Amino acid sequence: MSEQQYHAAGDGDAPAEPPLFGQQGGLAAGVLNYVYGLALAALLTVASFWAAHTSLIYGPSVPVAIAVFAVAQMGIHLVFFLHITTAPDNTNNVLALAFGMLIAGLVVFGSLWIMQHLNQNLMPPSPQALP
Repeated sequence: MSEQQYHAAGDGDAPAEPPLFGQQGGLAAGVLNYVYGLALAALLTVASFWAAHTSLIYGPSVPVAIAVFAVAQMGIHLVFFLHITTAPDNTNNVLALAFGMLIAGLVVFGSLWIMQHLNQNLMPPSPQALP
C-alpha cells in the first residue's frame, strides 16, 4: 500500500497516529500526540481519585462515575498509544482486541458463575468443626 493511499484524507487515521517522516509534522508531531495522550490519561486518573474522595457526587453514583472515567481512559489508550483506528488496514488489530476482550470476559464471568454455583451447592460446615 502506498503512502498516499494510507494517509489519504478521511481514511480513519487516529489523531494520535504519527505521520511518516516525509510528511508534514514528522517526529515532533508524533511525540506531541503521545504527550497529549499522556496528559489526558493523567487527567482522567486524577479525576477518578477526585470522584472517589469528593462529597460533590451522590454517594451511590461514585462507582458509576469511576467506571465512566475508566472507559474513557481505555479509549484514550486505544487511540493514542495502541493506534486502534477505523482504517481498513487496522482490521486485524481490532479483531485481535475484540477476541482478547471476549476471552477475558469469559474468564471473569465464568469464574464468577462457578463461584456462585459452588456457594449455593456446598454443604455448610458441621457444628463440630467450628471452634
